[in-house]
Amino acid sequence: MKFILATKENMIRVFADDGRAYAGTILNVAPVTVTQVKTEAGKDGYAAVQVGMGSRKTKNVSKAVLGHTDGKGYEALREFRGAEGVEEGAVIDVSTFAVGDVVRVSGLSKGKGFSGVVKRHGFHGGPRSHGQKHTERSPGSIGGSGGRAGGRVVKGKKMAGRMGTDRVTVTNLKVLAVDAKAGHIVISGAVPGRRGTLLEVVSA
Repeated sequence: MKFILATKENMIRVFADDGRAYAGTILNVAPVTVTQVKTEAGKDGYAAVQVGMGSRKTKNVSKAVLGHTDGKGYEALREFRGAEGVEEGAVIDVSTFAVGDVVRVSGLSKGKGFSGVVKRHGFHGGPRSHGQKHTERSPGSIGGSGGRAGGRVVKGKKMAGRMGTDRVTVTNLKVLAVDAKAGHIVISGAVPGRRGTLLEVVSA
């Protein structure tokens, strides 16, 4: 199992050896340090590897985290379940991946603020004729009076609200290019988030 932390850069077009063009996303990969190795036989009861990336001023890191990381202020700490074969203190970089590897990428999607039902849930809206004036993008009836719900709006009803900033995982993406010197990796297709979003890249 291969894994790494990366930040999203921008999308490009990559031409393969057969002449086909592929959409790809450039990820900036900084080396990560293994901060903890968990095992099923240990007190945690499951196998996982925790890694830290980047650095922060120690005054901005809680004492609990500083104690856990031996006084090092990492910018991000993430845990990968099922990972094995590494030791605490080991450094992992982008060279662990190779062209053709199939990976899954997880991260937070773009935040879109308070959105209506047409944008958030794909509602069609009301008709644009026959006297409709201000209800083209309204949700319509929400079934809160006298229906099966007993005079209330049921939980989970599709309505307007905050949209985005959800954890999204995209699977079956291929590694198109690896530049170990520059610390870049190119993944096929689009990945969650905006530029600078922290992503978890794990081999399938």
